[in-house]
Amino acid sequence: MAPFSTPAPEPHDNPETYVGLSADAAERQARERGWTTVRSLPPGAIITMEYRAGRLNFEVADGTVRRSWKG
Repeated sequence: MAPFSTPAPEPHDNPETYVGLSADAAERQARERGWTTVRSLPPGAIITMEYRAGRLNFEVADGTVRRSWKG
């Protein structure tokens, strides 16, 4: 059986701080703060609900982050 890997700890960061930023600025800031994956989605996008440590999701409309959440 393969050994279990331990995911890297997530940054201590509040996703709400990205709301209102441009998508480019938010992604740049998130990567600087240590997020390994940053995903931008249009409003109402159909996505899977699995939680991935180290991922930050943005709902982007008109180039601006409207909502942000971990996983």
